[in-house]
Amino acid sequence: MLFDIKRVQLMKKVENHLRKTSRQLIKFDTEEEALQYLTNSFRLELYCDFVGVVMNEGGKLLPKAWSGNVPAVTDCFPLYTAACSSKLLDHSVTYETADLPEQCELAKLLKKAHVNTWFTVPLKDDTYHFGFCIVGFFSYVPLLDMETHFEEFGKDIAVAMVMARQKKLQMKKIEGIEWISKNLSLDAPLEHHIAELTYRAGKGTNADFACIYLFSEKENCFVFQPPAYGRTKPAGKIMIQDNYMLRDYFPYLETPGGNQLTIPLLADLKPIGVLHIENKGEKVFSEDDLRVLELLSNHVAILLENARLYNNERDHKQRLQFLLDYQQALVKETVEVENFDGITLMLCELFQNSVVLFDRFMRPLSFSEWEREDGFIYSDKFAETVRETLNKQQGDGVINIQDPNNADFSFSVWPVNGGGNLLGYLALRQSSVKLDEFERITVDLARNICSIQFIKQKLVLDAKEQAKDSYISKLLMKNIEDEESILQYANLFQWNLFSCHRVAVLTIILDESEMKKSNLLEQQAKITLVWDSIKSRLPELNLSFISGSHGDTFVLIISSEKERDKPKKFWQTIYEKIQKWTSEAPVRSRVLMGIGGKTASIRDYYVSYQQANQALNIISSRFQNNGHVLFEDLGSYTILHYLDNSTAVVLFVKNQLGPLLKYSEGKNIDLFHTLHVFLQNNGNVKSTAEELFIHRSSLLYRLERIELLLEADLNDAEVRFNLMLALKLYDMNGRLL
Repeated sequence: MLFDIKRVQLMKKVENHLRKTSRQLIKFDTEEEALQYLTNSFRLELYCDFVGVVMNEGGKLLPKAWSGNVPAVTDCFPLYTAACSSKLLDHSVTYETADLPEQCELAKLLKKAHVNTWFTVPLKDDTYHFGFCIVGFFSYVPLLDMETHFEEFGKDIAVAMVMARQKKLQMKKIEGIEWISKNLSLDAPLEHHIAELTYRAGKGTNADFACIYLFSEKENCFVFQPPAYGRTKPAGKIMIQDNYMLRDYFPYLETPGGNQLTIPLLADLKPIGVLHIENKGEKVFSEDDLRVLELLSNHVAILLENARLYNNERDHKQRLQFLLDYQQALVKETVEVENFDGITLMLCELFQNSVVLFDRFMRPLSFSEWEREDGFIYSDKFAETVRETLNKQQGDGVINIQDPNNADFSFSVWPVNGGGNLLGYLALRQSSVKLDEFERITVDLARNICSIQFIKQKLVLDAKEQAKDSYISKLLMKNIEDEESILQYANLFQWNLFSCHRVAVLTIILDESEMKKSNLLEQQAKITLVWDSIKSRLPELNLSFISGSHGDTFVLIISSEKERDKPKKFWQTIYEKIQKWTSEAPVRSRVLMGIGGKTASIRDYYVSYQQANQALNIISSRFQNNGHVLFEDLGSYTILHYLDNSTAVVLFVKNQLGPLLKYSEGKNIDLFHTLHVFLQNNGNVKSTAEELFIHRSSLLYRLERIELLLEADLNDAEVRFNLMLALKLYDMNGRLL
């Protein structure tokens, strides 16, 4: 009876202690404090040897709080849940009701440690199963029948743990919001925000690694944004194909229970990136970890996006300022220097890659090579490739050409325009990555600077050409009035007037196709374009020369010192080169050239010019297939040159050929040409008919008609001589009638 009274009193004491402990546990702010109070108070109240709280975490049993020094027990943790009794997490278990030691690792461990009396209390409520509380005695102690009370107490502990965790999470939220307001600002660099967020995510979830990927619309991929928390090598880019399901790229998206966890960063319901954490071992992330990441993402996504946009805008502003400074330097270069070398060098440094500048005929003007291992080595073959590609492409758009030395690079070739005209081409070497908006602006600025330099050069050249034209006009006058002025001009152009020269006169004949689709002004513009093309390549002759326009013709004065005793071969080579340059011009045409005699004094230039003009007239009238001729090779024409171009000459030509010329005007049958061919063939009817591509009878009819008009007998040798002389004078003097 006495034993029963004491037993009841003890049970009440234990029950009161359980109630008191339950009320006390709710007051603690953290789970660790609550559990440590529980173990200490139980050990003091029950006079046991040890009290421990063991938690089930990811299939392992781990001591969360412990009172009593029992290394034989504590050193053997963790234990695998599967190797222990399934009753431990759901019901109270004692040393008497436990599974056999061979069926439960915990029972085996306690037996081995000589714990004679022990019991467990499950820590659970309707939702969570945290683990159990174990109480142990090395000596035998009779256990009271308080299983129901202890299980209820276990539920109270579980509730206290849930409350403690909620308090902890709430404190994290408060701390997180305070941290966000204190540490994240638009003025800080984006890298600072990334570093703070990844550190916060890693520490808040006890992760081994945390990082952020931001989505790049331009490259359609998630790009790793350093710095990260922890030491793991993440993928630099995660490419997005046609599939835009985030879970296919991040398997643990908003899914706890694994060693990875990912949360999307949303701004206006649009994903701008993800926050990703990982563990190297088997430790898994819980719902609480997910809530920590959600807290960060909810408060940080928009701020992070704003910070990114702000930093981009600031960087853009800095880049624009840098670009303006470069523009000023480039403009200064155009003012101080006449060539393009300084401009291409600065552009090469700006783009950090090779730059080539061509004129409108695709001839390289200047190039700067970026000195690196994969650098570009300029060659004429590259220029030829660019020229061929441009000829195939229609329009003024940009073209791309593969770098012949490196398949990872290509050249983008942009036209350089100014005043509505094509001035040249700018070629920029770049990787396969497309230019961003700022780089395109930089290219446009570079093209404008090149355009300014082209226009400046053109203005300088036009001024020089006007001076040259004025100089040539004065030099080729019959009566030179101001010889001193001519010598000053010669000094200006570093031109030795007193060395031996020849004057050549050129005319440019447009192809019929060019004539049909343009008016007179457009035709003249095309002729000027061809002449400019020829002038720009004259330095390739490696001769002392001066060029310009005089009247309706183009004049080229070249030193004859290198003729030696082979003037025909010398001028044949020059003409062939000029004809080649003409064929490479964008306008289809051909050139005829008459070359005058050698000069020995200033006044000889006029004589050489007149001879060149007469040679050109004869080539144009009778020998276009030859293309060029020296005056001294004209035979009898050279004698006729010295006849005074007087009224007597005009009257002679008119008397001999006037009726024939008048009749041939506006007629389909050119009797004037028929007479010329007939006389050239020494009056041979068969040869004349074959050259004119007409029947013999048609030729005889024409000859009869010519005799009637001229009132002359074509079989008379004197008549033939007079007519041939008149024809030669007509050819030489440019159709006087």
